[in-house]
Amino acid sequence: MPPPPPALVDKLRTICLDLPDAYEEAAWTGRRWCIRKKNFAHLVQIDGGWPPVYARAAGSPGPLSVLTLRTPRPAADTPRFSRPPFFLPGWWPDIVGVRLDADSDWDLIEPLLIASYCTLAPAALAAEVVARHG
Repeated sequence: MPPPPPALVDKLRTICLDLPDAYEEAAWTGRRWCIRKKNFAHLVQIDGGWPPVYARAAGSPGPLSVLTLRTPRPAADTPRFSRPPFFLPGWWPDIVGVRLDADSDWDLIEPLLIASYCTLAPAALAAEVVARHG
């Protein structure tokens, strides 16, 4: 099980742990960030077709880093999520995946992470984040 690149973990850690009560933990593969035991971001490294469910969803045997996160409404309802760098894993209607690399647009990814957090966070914490980030 290859770990995700440390630079990506660090970048996500900086964004995710800035959110109230968010915490990081090892996942069954990769790293994940949670709010109240709910996973709002999961970073996985695909390599040699493993893990197969992620490799199939991303359409690549790797090596490739992917991030999955929650959306406030069904991901398929948002056209941009149906084209690269995004993909729709299909295991829940409100989960979207994004391929990450050195050229990833963090100005696009950061608001998606915040929206994912707000989708799962208690209303008071979500309101605090919305007030802070707009």
